Amino acid sequence: MVRLACLAVPLFPLAARLRAEPELAREAVAVVEGQGPAARVMAATRPARRAGVRAGSTLAQARATLPGLAARGRDSEAERAAAEALLDVAGRFSPRVEDALPGLVFLEADGLGRRFPGSDGERDLGRALARAAREAGLPARVGVASSRLAARLAAEGAAREGEPEIVAAGREAEFLARLPLARLSPEVALGETLTRWGIATVGDLARLPAAEVASRLGAAGAALHAVARGLDPRPLAPRQPPPDFREGSDLEWPLATLEPFLFLARAALDRLCRRLEAEGLGCARLGLSLALEPDGHDERSIALPAATTDARTLVRLVHLELETRPPGAAVSGFAFTAAPDRPRAAQLSLFGPPELSPELLATTLARLFALLGPDRSGAPRASDGHRPERFELEPFAPPPPPKFELAAPRPRGLLAVRALRPALELEVLLDDGGAPRGVRPLVTEAGAKRPAVSGEVAVASGPWRLEEGWWSQGPMTRDYWDVELTGAGLWRIFRDAASGRWFADGSYD
Repeated sequence: MVRLACLAVPLFPLAARLRAEPELAREAVAVVEGQGPAARVMAATRPARRAGVRAGSTLAQARATLPGLAARGRDSEAERAAAEALLDVAGRFSPRVEDALPGLVFLEADGLGRRFPGSDGERDLGRALARAAREAGLPARVGVASSRLAARLAAEGAAREGEPEIVAAGREAEFLARLPLARLSPEVALGETLTRWGIATVGDLARLPAAEVASRLGAAGAALHAVARGLDPRPLAPRQPPPDFREGSDLEWPLATLEPFLFLARAALDRLCRRLEAEGLGCARLGLSLALEPDGHDERSIALPAATTDARTLVRLVHLELETRPPGAAVSGFAFTAAPDRPRAAQLSLFGPPELSPELLATTLARLFALLGPDRSGAPRASDGHRPERFELEPFAPPPPPKFELAAPRPRGLLAVRALRPALELEVLLDDGGAPRGVRPLVTEAGAKRPAVSGEVAVASGPWRLEEGWWSQGPMTRDYWDVELTGAGLWRIFRDAASGRWFADGSYD
């Protein structure tokens, strides 16, 4: 017999709102549905309930009972995010999770009790589930049984938050027998028929002959009779986890300035990063969906150089994105969507060279790339062509460092050129053969800092010609020389054939 655990969040619309705005828990607040006189209280915080505010009453009736009652509408984005967060909690314990209703989750609990040492593994499992849900900001109650109905009713009837209700295997019918028939939630016509028969409790229905119930009430009656006996007519339907993580909120009042929006966005991104961390994932791309007044939408996508869970970095990226391209209208709601990816793994060593933290590296790169822009960030790569300064940018993906320090290779007598970018314009004196015999910088502005490219030429080698791109927009022809200057080292210089001007291309190290 399969054992099922149920996570049930009472007053789910209110719990979702308090998860997004935890400071409201200490205030007298009611979550209402509807507009104007038709607005009705769906749920209320504990201070409001103590003052007499009840679910189902109109907002006017509730405020007559408690004049200082604050009202909040249902937040569809917050409820969606809270439901996904509850599913994430269940998915950490079992791979088979069923999404029954918003705020109601079933998971297969067979064998999970063995993960917890002690005499009562299922009770320890229930406590761990309740604790994980509480850490996610949801006050869930837990029930464990062998059928969905028994597990759900056990969770709803748990004595107190954090302490699960366990229905022993095979005792589901006995647990359900004393409950009123309305707890089965039958169809209206079916419930009226059973009431005319004199059926008042679930136990009364379970004691009827199954064949007689099926012949008189059909398939729906047979399924209801099986549920009353503690049986499940269908197996658990596992949920496929979504490809991304989403957090957001519908705003009570439209926001026209950036600072209040960033205050709310920071809280949503904190919740998003906590969910990613719990799954061992990071945000590789952040989507931003804005609902604009009156009926507009604005969709953004922010790519990150590496997966990260640093909420401050994500807030900074959103800040830069909205400063660069404002939405153009007041924002009435928003949602962040994180495309998850595994962060770069790092195995630290006691004896090898120190390695940068992948999280810190991703955070630093994200901030740097946001400041520089998409076209000015990356790793340089030599491109196909003859021009020495030609290069392209590619995504920066550093390889992991070696596990042990490598010995430095023996030098082979090669020289490296330290390039000057931009090239420094020179004044060059030529001998009768056209070879350089003296070099000095061309004065362009007083006090400018320039390398010491000045002196008589002791040795000159060249020229060799470099040509490129007669078919492109900017053809280039240069005559290069290597010159050794007295007291100034070895330099590479060139003459541009089109203009006749001389430049210092770099020095040899």
